[in-house]
Amino acid sequence: MFKVGDNVVYPMHGVGRIDAIEKKVVLGKKAEYYIITIQSSGMKVMIPVKNAENIGLRSIISKKEIKKIINVLAQEETTTMDDWKERYQTNIDKVKSGSVYEVSEVARDLYRRGCEKELSIMERKLYENAYQLVTHEIALAKEIDIEEAGHIVSEALSTHTKG
Repeated sequence: MFKVGDNVVYPMHGVGRIDAIEKKVVLGKKAEYYIITIQSSGMKVMIPVKNAENIGLRSIISKKEIKKIINVLAQEETTTMDDWKERYQTNIDKVKSGSVYEVSEVARDLYRRGCEKELSIMERKLYENAYQLVTHEIALAKEIDIEEAGHIVSEALSTHTKG
């Protein structure tokens, strides 16, 4: 269970802070909700406390995990699917998983692919979303600003190491 003031990750939406935990009646049922403000958009979301785990709400990564993320970003692309629809769906599923490692793989693979050939509009948006999710989480974990975290992510992406 999270508490007010905790920073959390809400899959597909990004990093947010729990502003309140309130009992509300929604669709005739009374339940407890996390009231979360998403950092990147300022959007407010209500997540039922009892469904938080199923939805994938999780704590942000620790400082120790940042090195692992940078390693994932620096590895060579793993996605080799030529069918863009299949590739896109696989990447969407990874982002929805809420795993910062899978989101990092999406950012890396789409970045590498974009270096070779132009991404479709949908893939470019997905890349930007994955990049932003990883950047915001690193910024909070390292307690640095978004711009500095962006430099870390960009530097790791531009490194090609054999994985």
